Amino acid sequence: MKCSASFKCFIFMFVLCIFPVYTCTLMNHTIWLEKKNCTQCVAVNTTICSGYCYTRVSENRPAFLIQRSCVPISLVYRAVFIPGCPQDVGSQLYYPAARCCSCRRCDTRTHHCVKPRPYSYDHFG
Repeated sequence: MKCSASFKCFIFMFVLCIFPVYTCTLMNHTIWLEKKNCTQCVAVNTTICSGYCYTRVSENRPAFLIQRSCVPISLVYRAVFIPGCPQDVGSQLYYPAARCCSCRRCDTRTHHCVKPRPYSYDHFG
């Protein structure tokens, strides 16, 4: 029995709806910025990387973990002026905005990498 292309497309869309895929992607995020000795703070909209990346533990070596994280592979730094700063304090502050994201091996020098637990404490409450 041969399936038509429209049937295959229907099955694919059905699977995507039933099992949501949280891929690594850009997401809008609001952050609050403040500067020492300035009386006010500013809310800015930026982009961050967020989503699911496949992580696996090797069966050959149980302690060997290949952990992948959703990280920015391209960043730009944007400037914002913080109001209420004294004249002797520079009021310009830079914040990062992600331009492109990817699932990459987690680098402990630049990111907080966490080994997944074999069980969750949520089940013991």
